[in-house]
Amino acid sequence: MYATDNLTANLHLLLPEFLIAGLAFLVITIDFLLPRERKNVLAVIAVLGLAIIGIFSIIYLGGKENASLYEGIFVIDRYSLVFKVIFLGMGALVILASIDFVKKHLHHPGEYYGIILFSILGMMLMAASNELLTAYISLELLSFSLYILVSISRDNQKSDEAGVKYIILGAFASAILLYGVSIIYGTLGTTTFEGIGQAMGSGLSVSPHLLVGMAFILSGLAFKIAAVPFHMWTPDVYEGAPLPITAYLAIGSKAAAFALILRLFSTSFMQSIEEWHLVIAVIAAVTMTFGNLSALAQSNIKRLLAYSSIGQVGYLLVGIAALSTAASNSIILHIIGYGLANLAAFSVITIFYNSTGKENVNDFAGLAKRNPFLAMVLTVSLFSLAGLPFFAGFITKFYLFIAAAKEDLLWLAGIAMVNSLISLYYYLIIIKQMYITPVKDDGDLKISAHNSGLLIFLVLGTIIIGIYPGPLVDIIETATKVILPAT
Repeated sequence: MYATDNLTANLHLLLPEFLIAGLAFLVITIDFLLPRERKNVLAVIAVLGLAIIGIFSIIYLGGKENASLYEGIFVIDRYSLVFKVIFLGMGALVILASIDFVKKHLHHPGEYYGIILFSILGMMLMAASNELLTAYISLELLSFSLYILVSISRDNQKSDEAGVKYIILGAFASAILLYGVSIIYGTLGTTTFEGIGQAMGSGLSVSPHLLVGMAFILSGLAFKIAAVPFHMWTPDVYEGAPLPITAYLAIGSKAAAFALILRLFSTSFMQSIEEWHLVIAVIAAVTMTFGNLSALAQSNIKRLLAYSSIGQVGYLLVGIAALSTAASNSIILHIIGYGLANLAAFSVITIFYNSTGKENVNDFAGLAKRNPFLAMVLTVSLFSLAGLPFFAGFITKFYLFIAAAKEDLLWLAGIAMVNSLISLYYYLIIIKQMYITPVKDDGDLKISAHNSGLLIFLVLGTIIIGIYPGPLVDIIETATKVILPAT
């Protein structure tokens, strides 16, 4: 399927990854040379660098399809390219959303931006990984970057506590994942995705050892995406992490994990789909129900959105349970739509926190009078997350639920629709605070020029995808045909 040469002939195909690593070291180095008052330049360098690398990746790799290197452990195809562009875009948006927060609350902006760039490198490698150990190492590069980012606010006790919890539970999940990889190798004698797929498609029955290995791998990945019952770290880590990193955890890490899960399951486990799709469907139902019901009781907006993100993972797992070309398209589309809406919501919360130091739901009382633009952006993002028409969340969920129904999972689509209604209730609580509850503090909330531009871009993206998703769907279809060409 993939064209290969000798071990180093195609090394140039990883040039975007080398450029990201170089950009990260450049940002950290320049940080040593700049005075405190000029540290904002680091964010500009990082964002411009990501934009240039994104354009370069499209031009340089756009015509190099189905190539691989190191005997197939990395693949360069349209699927990995689409996800690389998504990761670069998400990284740039998170950095833009972080500028004011970093200036006010963090002492080492170079480290902060540099580690975000290293995490993007891990995501890009995950999307291109075609072998379990390579995927594991790429996942650990991302995980270690996130451990540091969660606890980077050294003067904040909650941030320190969140980092400790995250690294302890993350190390445990990584051990489970690695043990599953060892069982797969011991059973099949290979760790490449294609080798596993060929072994499972050879007509032999799936052995108990193989099922145990798959279960351990699924458990490790379930922790990374915060699926129930491996979600226990999410609320505390989201609450303790710096606000922009909370947004990054909610969108970037999940996008990377699902990029890996989609390729792994479609390439390696598709032949045994009858053995596991019902398990994934049950996990999806439990995850979305638990996440949305738990969000109802939250008073801290970061914890509320943490449980909301658990519910969103349940929707994405609906696509995995109904694995097909249509479902894969829906998963990628939902990742993009959810990412834009969620980042818009967290950007507003970050701006509000920078001005007030508050992050409870009740603190947003009267925001529509203090700053109508911020209230409008937050409302649009929450409506999109709830899946209301004319916003990205509606069309992405619609595609997901239709894909599930086509694969005889109508009951799961029904549970997902009920959960969308539940989520609308707690989103409306926030909107009620902004528009109906009397103002607690009538002081104006000022927005910087770059934050205004960022919010306008995110809102427009959320609305455009909701109204006219066709061009984006066409691009996504070219990616999913690589991993599911026969469905």
